Amino acid sequence: MTKTFEKLGLSSSLVKALELEKITIPTDIQMRVVPEINAGKDVIVQSPTATGKTLAYLLPLFERLKGDLNDMKVIILAPTHELVIQIQRQIERLSLNSKLAIRSIPLIGGANIHRQIDKLKTKPQILVGSPGRILELIEKKKIKSPAIGTIILDEVDQLLDMNNSEIVLKIIKRLPRSRQFLAVSATVPNAVVKIISTLTPNPVIIKSKDGESIPSSISHFYILAEQREKIKILRKKITAIKPAKALIFLNSADQIDNLISKLKFHGLSVAGLHGTDQKLYRKRVMGDFSSGKIRILVASDIAARGLQMEGITHIFNMDIPENSKDYIHRAGRTGRNGMKGSVVSVVNSRELAFLKKIGKKLNIKFN
Repeated sequence: MTKTFEKLGLSSSLVKALELEKITIPTDIQMRVVPEINAGKDVIVQSPTATGKTLAYLLPLFERLKGDLNDMKVIILAPTHELVIQIQRQIERLSLNSKLAIRSIPLIGGANIHRQIDKLKTKPQILVGSPGRILELIEKKKIKSPAIGTIILDEVDQLLDMNNSEIVLKIIKRLPRSRQFLAVSATVPNAVVKIISTLTPNPVIIKSKDGESIPSSISHFYILAEQREKIKILRKKITAIKPAKALIFLNSADQIDNLISKLKFHGLSVAGLHGTDQKLYRKRVMGDFSSGKIRILVASDIAARGLQMEGITHIFNMDIPENSKDYIHRAGRTGRNGMKGSVVSVVNSRELAFLKKIGKKLNIKFN
């Protein structure tokens, strides 16, 4: 049976909006998730990066909201400012292209709260924000929690970890008991499922049929090198292929500045992300990367959490990720929305054996 968005019950305006983004065929996870959300069920979605999870929950929400202009129906929580902005931009594109006039605003910590309060007076239907700022506005009674019919936890494994869970649970407890609960992530550990089971008794759990998988649009390579030669090999590779946008991963944040210094010495446009970066610095770096002023970012897995930038053509692993799930998270930042991407791992002989184990588990063919 041919997969189409029309068969998911989407209105012609939304189908046309997707076509403008060159999205014409729903992904497997969208085909399975949209009907459940439409039916009003609480849903947990586990599916690899770049499989269309954001649209899987936004499309049925747009259908529900299009005929109701009352404010504050949906809250979407995300663990990082970058992911909040990415979701907000997708909402804006859908709203503009479909002409459905769904209103949304981003609410993140560090921004001027008084301006955000003013924007709330425009009666948006969707609030996308970081947990801390959303809770603050609820406690100030600027967000009318009884008006919230749906809450979505995007990257739920991060939102319900030890750093965020207390705030997130406080938000959920302030919402109506009848609200719909949606949670999505590339990985949903059993510990997170147990927490969710205390919030909603019978959630529908939908996992990608492929389990741990990576889109076929991504190619995988490795370069064997002595440890002391890794940076030199990386630099030559980057110089040769001239990636439009690249993300380099290290396992240790301590090595980020050293790598940046050596790449900059040879004239490469590069910056780094640390887990401890101040919000304004991180925002500036991400802005420069998005605009093309900087073409290469160096980060650890922790620093890159929630980073979902469009247009990344290459991922470079200077250290092999600790497990297959981390490889999926890294690889999923390229090859998005049907575009091609490449993952290049620079490995020593010891790392190569572990990389091949990951490749076998994920059914990856290295070139």
